[in-house]
Amino acid sequence: MKIALAQINPVIGDIEGNKGRIISAITDAKKRGADLVIFPEMAAIGYPPMDLLINNKLIKDNLAMIDELAAECTDIAVICGYVDYNNENFSMLYDAAAFLNKGKVVSRHYKTLLPTYDVFDEMRYFSPAKNNEPVVFMGRRIGITICEDIWSNEYDIDNSVVVGRKYDTDPVEILAKQGIDLLINIAASPYVKRKNRIKWDMISRIAKKYSLPVVYVNQVGGNDSLIFDGNSFFVNSSGGFVAMADGFKEDIIVVDDEKQNKTVIPHENGIEDVRKALVLGLKDYFSKCGFSSAVVGLSGGIDSALTAVLAVQALGPDKVMGFTMPSEYSSSGSVSDSKKLAENLGIRLEKIPIKETFSNYKTVLAGLFHGLNEDVTEENLQARIRGNILMSASNKFGSLLLTTGNKSELAMGYCTLYGDMAGGLAVISDLPKTMVYELARHINRGKKVIPVETIEKPPSAELRPDQKDEDSLPPYDILDSILEMYIEKHMSAEEIIKAGYDGGTVRSILKTVNRNEYKRRQAPPGLKVTSKAFGTGRRIPIAQKFIP
Repeated sequence: MKIALAQINPVIGDIEGNKGRIISAITDAKKRGADLVIFPEMAAIGYPPMDLLINNKLIKDNLAMIDELAAECTDIAVICGYVDYNNENFSMLYDAAAFLNKGKVVSRHYKTLLPTYDVFDEMRYFSPAKNNEPVVFMGRRIGITICEDIWSNEYDIDNSVVVGRKYDTDPVEILAKQGIDLLINIAASPYVKRKNRIKWDMISRIAKKYSLPVVYVNQVGGNDSLIFDGNSFFVNSSGGFVAMADGFKEDIIVVDDEKQNKTVIPHENGIEDVRKALVLGLKDYFSKCGFSSAVVGLSGGIDSALTAVLAVQALGPDKVMGFTMPSEYSSSGSVSDSKKLAENLGIRLEKIPIKETFSNYKTVLAGLFHGLNEDVTEENLQARIRGNILMSASNKFGSLLLTTGNKSELAMGYCTLYGDMAGGLAVISDLPKTMVYELARHINRGKKVIPVETIEKPPSAELRPDQKDEDSLPPYDILDSILEMYIEKHMSAEEIIKAGYDGGTVRSILKTVNRNEYKRRQAPPGLKVTSKAFGTGRRIPIAQKFIP
């Protein structure tokens, strides 16, 4: 049996557009001699649709699309993810997969395990499957599972080991006991750094445990903060990888389930995968939201430089405009390094000094602030002046403003509301500062796109004389390690201190993180690449007094 793995990039809620993508892939699969073509989880609607699922029209339209697709399947079989009604509880739905063949819907299969951790909230919308039976096709008994159904165990993402059971039910085991010849998993599994090695090891173990070949088909593309990497694959009954689709782009591969010699060795590409993920997420955010060009404020620092590089890689140099806005506290490199970066990238750069505007603001506020020393208020004024200039350019040119703050700054509140936080997409907000440096050096491994001076200079907001980030923050290598333990690994202050960190430093950092939740709640959406990003996957009350 020849099986096509159709790794497509659906648009959430675009039923007609998604149908066109699916039919195009079916046509391609037919030309390549496929007997069965498999699409990702919720391919009809796109994942995650969130509260769009409350709209009855969306559900009806996606059901009508499945019937229309079935009519196309007269000489090829299709497995396609969609959303179905729960006819026993009309307030709930099923996350479903339809098996289409001979012009009709042969069977419907529902998701059993519904995740409610991190960015997932599926129990809000879906009922778990009560049962799941194999479907017979071309003499094979095929078990169909949906994404989380293969994640019944809990894994340590850092050490790639099973640490326990996540669910009481194991849908794979239930299907295996019924006797199946092939296991299929359709997924919409978001990219997270280091997650793929866990997934590959897990599914290889499943194949070996049950002596079953496994087909895994994942969605690709960016939807809001989430980035789906594709990397669909076929493993043989010994757990060897036979074929794998390209990562971070649409792809269709055709495999023969009778030719199961091991031919590929999957491997993560580390920081290069992070780059690909950010570029894909940025590109799709623009195309799916209807934006075509970007505005970026360039400070001469590494964060804004990296953001501009990623924007150019996603959109092209003609679609990115940079602004340098020096003040009386800006170093000479603020302008010269920004100019050099713009030349290297081939983007338009506008210089708008803010010294006079800043002086005018201080004059206007002189009476109100009489007798008070200058402090962070005046520092933030400069950031807000720049934010106003950038938002004005965004409005005038119809371009989306990209914010340039990193995860370390966002965690510590080292950013200005309505200033450098103003914008429509926070491209690197899930990159700790140390990872910003790693990615910048990776990008510069060939041609030096980012000026060396930008990477080597001490980071500074340049809002007061001789300012350096480390005047207000611990060294970034220490800060990022503590932040990772607290935010991503959920460790307490005492646990972090026992790991070898200074108690005063740890408690100060954790207190600062908690105190700045109100800022993060007002930040633009960011692109998620770590196991715990700020945003929908980390829901913390603003008004609270928890001591970690």
